[in-house]
Amino acid sequence: MNRTNQFISIVIPVLDEEGSIKELYNEICNALQNFSKWEIIFVDDGSKDNSVKIINELITEDPNVQLIKFYRNFGKAAALSEGFKYAKGEIIITMDADLQDDPFEIQNLINKINDDWDMVSGWKKKRNDPMSKTFPSKIFNYFTRLMTRVNIHDFNCGLKAYRSEVVKSIEIYGSLHRYIPALAKQKGFSVSEIEVNHRPRIHGETKYGGARYAEGFFDLITVLFVGKYTSRPLHFFGLIGMILILIGLGINVYLTIGWFKGVWIGNRPIFYLGILLLIVGVQFISIGLLGELMVKSSRQSEKRIESVITNSKK
Repeated sequence: MNRTNQFISIVIPVLDEEGSIKELYNEICNALQNFSKWEIIFVDDGSKDNSVKIINELITEDPNVQLIKFYRNFGKAAALSEGFKYAKGEIIITMDADLQDDPFEIQNLINKINDDWDMVSGWKKKRNDPMSKTFPSKIFNYFTRLMTRVNIHDFNCGLKAYRSEVVKSIEIYGSLHRYIPALAKQKGFSVSEIEVNHRPRIHGETKYGGARYAEGFFDLITVLFVGKYTSRPLHFFGLIGMILILIGLGINVYLTIGWFKGVWIGNRPIFYLGILLLIVGVQFISIGLLGELMVKSSRQSEKRIESVITNSKK
């Protein structure tokens, strides 16, 4: 297979990056000059500057450039999701619009994909950012790697490459773009990484503050829960419920033994704690059972639909 005949899609979320768009476009064109079929999809995430105007000027000059415009800021995950929806390439590259991601790494990412990987993430090993960003990022990546068991160093690098079937099968929303490697792994796709050149920011300002790390923690819980327990919620809620019930039973057994020895327990706070833990534990198990019923009902509905479709074809 002639690799230069592969259709390459570049998806770029944009938010107030008027100073870098033209330079980024020129660098991408140089990086893709050996490929015969490619497209650049800019996804404007509610920019307030001249970003949209500049992109429209590029569109009039180059039919390979496309623009998806949001009427307000929805976030990077929504921008990527929309870009993935319209991308027609066999291989999809994502990168940030601030020129910190080096377009000349695109060829290296594609080469790695062609080594029989489904997804390749960039690793900004030498990162040109202040310590206030690099240190929290290292902690974030360590715990994400530990919890998801995806052995890469930089989950949040914007420079990534995917086979088309990967981006068409994963669903990202909220801030889940940070966990695309984990979502892809859960779907059974192979994930790897390569070191990429990371450049200092020249234009504009960073769009991410410290609050994103708190959001990232809750998103990690979402990824782990959805990936492991969507089809078996009782395993998650039931485990918590059983732990609480066992603690509650232990407390009450201890108090009962004391009561038999003549120790009055009615005015002891630990007595109410034991009862509370028993009640909450039963509630957790009940939630898990309700979840199991919902999953079973959904599966039965899907089977009925499949049966209707099969019969209609006959």
